[in-house]
Amino acid sequence: MATTETSTAFRMWETVRLALTGKELDFTTGPIGRAIVLLAIPMVLEMVMESVFALTDAFFVSRLGTDAVATVGLTEAMITILFAVAIGTGMATTAMVARRVGERDLAGAQVAAAQSILLGLALTVVVALPGAAFAENLLRLMGGTPELVAAGHGYTRVLFGGSATIMLLFLLNAVFRGAGDAAIAMRVLWIANLCNIILDPCLIFGLGPFPELGVTGAAVATTIGRGVGVTIQLWVLFRGGSRIRIRISNLVPRPRIILRLFRLSVGGILQFLIGTSSWVFLVWIIGGFGPAAVAGYTLAIRLVVFAILPSWGMANAAATLVGQNLGAGQPDRAEISVWRAGMYNSLFLLGVAVVFIILAGPLIRVFSNQPDVVRNGVSCLRWVSFGYPFYAWGMVMVQAFNGAGDTYTPSVINFFCYWLFQLPLAYFLAYGTGLGPTGVFIAITVAESLIAVVGILVFRRGRWKQSMV
Repeated sequence: MATTETSTAFRMWETVRLALTGKELDFTTGPIGRAIVLLAIPMVLEMVMESVFALTDAFFVSRLGTDAVATVGLTEAMITILFAVAIGTGMATTAMVARRVGERDLAGAQVAAAQSILLGLALTVVVALPGAAFAENLLRLMGGTPELVAAGHGYTRVLFGGSATIMLLFLLNAVFRGAGDAAIAMRVLWIANLCNIILDPCLIFGLGPFPELGVTGAAVATTIGRGVGVTIQLWVLFRGGSRIRIRISNLVPRPRIILRLFRLSVGGILQFLIGTSSWVFLVWIIGGFGPAAVAGYTLAIRLVVFAILPSWGMANAAATLVGQNLGAGQPDRAEISVWRAGMYNSLFLLGVAVVFIILAGPLIRVFSNQPDVVRNGVSCLRWVSFGYPFYAWGMVMVQAFNGAGDTYTPSVINFFCYWLFQLPLAYFLAYGTGLGPTGVFIAITVAESLIAVVGILVFRRGRWKQSMV
């Protein structure tokens, strides 16, 4: 018995070691469960690191008061539009790179990666310039008080001004994920987060030789941290160390490939713009109940993101497996991978939901002790957590479509479930029934659960197997 247990522990450790070192790159053969684990471990850790960016800012900014926290919440509600563009373009990149890798066409994967960089930078300009130029007006439009706008517009301007770091960090990690080099993406975010964690208190509070920038310092620290991560990504891609190695010649614009990437990106961008714009309207609805409601919602959503992003990491593993296995001509293996990943993901988020529901109060009080903020934060965290097992399946289904190159089906699902269902329901429950912000939190849970159910039903039809990338 002891020998068997030792052997099992050794195999588990070997799998974890391989996942963290990224030595195994072919995910079109061998046990599917092992392939999911090898991809999911670094992807989950990568997403944990991404969520640490948000939690680090929230922890230090909360020491500056309610207006500072609300500034972060309002700004990030707007900056999610940029995240939508970055993630949407990243989905197209992952799908194309994974398909070429599955076909054993590494030269094609390298060209696709390089062309995605050109497309991403072009799209960034569209969001970055207006955001940086009209930061104060945007905060006013989101319902910010004059005091909030005066103190917080620098945070908004810096984040929009550093948009290229957000875009490239997501996009280049999408290249690594598509190639199966998830461990590289993970390490990049480790280093980027370390820089952010060190610089955040220094620039917010003016520690040592650093200037005291207040809430603006959080944006500067985050942008520098992401910039360091992008520098490492480019070094790895151009100097070697990844399965994909970009050459200068690959950066010559190739309109046919850029247009194909753009076509795939449009579906992904629409998909997330629909979702994220609905979150902007949710913040607007909550804003009618005052800064404390917005601050409580912001803190709760930070904790939600902390759990959801690792879960997206598991869903991203499904996207890579779908893309590579379709490229290798194995659609049945791709489908089995998705069902297996969904099961693992739902078990994970079920455990998180239990913790969040039981410990909602203490978790919110880590960031704020103001009674109204805590009350709204606890309500949000608990209601949203009730839908976690459904979210898990919804994420995997969405990423399965994206990995296959079918970025439009999730867009249609999001349009009906968010815009035509969630927003009217949230407004009605908040103002029509007297539930206030709690009505919005309930609407979030119901809509996300509906997405999971619809996604599973559409996935079972199997049309995604014929998607061309």
